[in-house]
Amino acid sequence: MTIAATDEAVHVRAPGKINLLMRVGEVQPDGYHDVATAYQAVSLYEEVKAWPDDEFSVTFSGSVDTSGLPTDASNLAIRAAKLLARTAGVPGGVHLEIEKHVPIAGGMGGGSADAAATLVACDAMWGTVLAKEQLHALAAKLGADVPFALSGGTAIGTGRGDRLSPALATGSFHWVLALAEFGLSTPGVYRELDRRRGEVPRLDAVDSPPVVDAAVLQALRAGDPRRLADALHNDLQSAALGLAPGLAGILELGEAHGAIAGIVSGSGPTVAFLADDADSALQLQIALSAARLNAVHVHGPVHGARIMYA
Repeated sequence: MTIAATDEAVHVRAPGKINLLMRVGEVQPDGYHDVATAYQAVSLYEEVKAWPDDEFSVTFSGSVDTSGLPTDASNLAIRAAKLLARTAGVPGGVHLEIEKHVPIAGGMGGGSADAAATLVACDAMWGTVLAKEQLHALAAKLGADVPFALSGGTAIGTGRGDRLSPALATGSFHWVLALAEFGLSTPGVYRELDRRRGEVPRLDAVDSPPVVDAAVLQALRAGDPRRLADALHNDLQSAALGLAPGLAGILELGEAHGAIAGIVSGSGPTVAFLADDADSALQLQIALSAARLNAVHVHGPVHGARIMYA
């Protein structure tokens, strides 16, 4: 059993992510899909502060509408804290204050970032001092994207996306995110993909298990945004566009205003536009904002969940 190591708040910052490539295998008997994805952590962050408490509770603020988020035991951050407490034998609880900037149900792993940040914050606050491998094992129990939010950077994810291997990326890539005012259900997008695959005859078989294209790894290693633009791909994009047809116009708009490529991130509806450099990204952000889109300039790769010191 451990005791709280500090009575002060622990502040942890964790990033959202973009899926540079998403290959989705056939649905498995358990209802899940094997995937092969290339993640990149980007500079749009969730801020989590944790205080020792007798109970487990969470409150939200930030630049996105959090009114629909659950604050009970179903919340992923609360689940993360309780999982760590059970694992380490911690008798107390935690109060979490989460400042959200990553869109909710936006395909950028905001909830996963909250869970990863909570694991790091509670580990520090309670003094449980779990090894990195132990934290990653707990993260994998919480969701496919949580381990990546812990590690950050650029990585390849296989299995359900939670089996990670680092990918070398040189330099910095500049993105403009078009953030939607609505969310898309990840299970719903996968169901739509399965429906489409069942109805439309395919010339090519779906790889089982799926693999990450070598072109993505080569572009990242070279630090070349033009090569990466040619390699971006998301098997879920057509399903997301089917459920939210307006995303097609956003993709066209971004590419008409200088983006070298656009892609729906993960299950959407966030659209990520790759730019040549920071100046090009700023110009694109201005153009999309003028079209009344919520556009944000970010860069990657960035670190995963980290304690912030005053």
